[in-house]
Amino acid sequence: MPAMHVRLGAFSAALALAAVLSTTAFAQKKYDTGASDGEIKIGNIMPYSGPASAYGVIGKTEEAYFRKINAEGGINGRKINFISYDDAYSPPKTVEQARKLVESDEVLLIFNSLGTPPNSAIQKYMNSKKVPQLFVATGATKWNDPKEFPWTMGWQPNYQSETIIYAKYILKNKPDAKIAVLYQNDDYGKDYLKGFKDGLGAKAASMIVIEDSYEVSEPTIDSHIVRLKASGADVFMNITTPKFAAQAIKKNGELGWKPLHFLNNVSGSIGSVIKPAGFENAQGIISSQYFKDPTDAQWKTDPAMIAWNEFLDKYYPEANRADASVMYAYIVSQGLVHVLKACGDNLTRENIMKQAANIRDYEPAGLLPGIKVNTSASDFAPISQVQLIRFKGEHWERFGEILSGDVGG
Repeated sequence: MPAMHVRLGAFSAALALAAVLSTTAFAQKKYDTGASDGEIKIGNIMPYSGPASAYGVIGKTEEAYFRKINAEGGINGRKINFISYDDAYSPPKTVEQARKLVESDEVLLIFNSLGTPPNSAIQKYMNSKKVPQLFVATGATKWNDPKEFPWTMGWQPNYQSETIIYAKYILKNKPDAKIAVLYQNDDYGKDYLKGFKDGLGAKAASMIVIEDSYEVSEPTIDSHIVRLKASGADVFMNITTPKFAAQAIKKNGELGWKPLHFLNNVSGSIGSVIKPAGFENAQGIISSQYFKDPTDAQWKTDPAMIAWNEFLDKYYPEANRADASVMYAYIVSQGLVHVLKACGDNLTRENIMKQAANIRDYEPAGLLPGIKVNTSASDFAPISQVQLIRFKGEHWERFGEILSGDVGG
C-alpha cells in the first residue's frame, strides 16, 4: 500500500507541474515589432497641409484621445506611442511616410491614414509587409476585400453604398430629374460616381445631363459650377472634399442656382464646410450621417455627447466642436482601442486583424442610435448604415429610416 501511495503522489505531482507549464504557456505574451510590455507603437498619415488639410483635425483629435487613454493607464497596462506624419494628400509622399513608419519607426500597425489615392498608393506595400492598414479614413469600396487584401480594412460606410442611397431617393422623389455631377478626378471621386450610376441603373444615361470633374491641384472650382448651372440641371450631385465643397456651395449661392443638392457625407462638416460657405447658401442640402452632429441641440444632454465635450475640455480644448471630423476621429479611435483591448497580451499583427474582423454589434460613443459596428472574416466594412439628413437653419436634421446599401469590394 505505501508503494501505491508513492506512485499516486508522483503522478499527482506530475499533473500539477504539467498544469503549471500549460498555464504559463497559455499566458505567454506574444509581440510583433512595435509592441512590448510597456508600449504599443501606432503609425498614422494625415494631410496636415495641402488641398485636403481640413482633415488634419482628425489626426490631432486622435493624438488627444490616445493621450487620454494613456493618462487612464493605457491599454492592458501599455501606453500608446502615436506617430503621425503629414503627406499633404500626395500619394508619393504617403508611400515615403508609410515606409518610414514601418521600416524606421517600426510601428505595429498604421491606423486611419486618410484619403483614397494615398491609401491606394500604399495598399500593396502594407499587405506585402503584412502590416495592418487598419480602419483607413476613406470610404472607398476597395477596402472591403479581405481575400485580396487581408491586411487592409475600412471603417466608415463605403462611397458606393452612399451614392446608391442618394440615387434611389432621386428615383423615388424626383424621377424626371436632370442631374449635374461634379466629382474629384481620382479614385475617391470615381468610386462615388460608380455607386451613383449603379443606383440610377438604366436611367443614368438619360438623367445625368452633365458630368464634370476637377483636379485637387485646382485653386478654385467656380468655373465648373458655372458650367453645371448652364446645363439646366435641377439636381446637383456634389462629390467633393471639404475645400471644394465649400466653394461649390458658396458659388451656387452667388449664381442663384438652387438645384436639389446632394453632398457626400465626407464634406458634411458644419465647421469646415457649411459655415465658411454661408448658412444661407446651404439650405435644403441633403447628405447622410452615421454619427451624432455635435451642433444638434437634441444631443445636449446625451451621455455620449457630454463625455465627448469633457474629453475635448481636458485634452483638445482648441478643437472646433462644429467640425464633424472631430467626432469622426473620436469614434474611430474608440474602435482601435476596442480591438487592442481584445488582443490582450497577444499583440501580433495577425491577431490584430483577427480581432478587427470579429467585432459584434459594437456601439462606440457618438454613433447614431441603431447604428452598430460589425465585421467578420469575409466582411471588412465595419459600418454600413447611414441616415439621410437635410440642412435647415444652422443645423442638419435627420429624416427617414436607418438605411443600408452594402456593397462589397
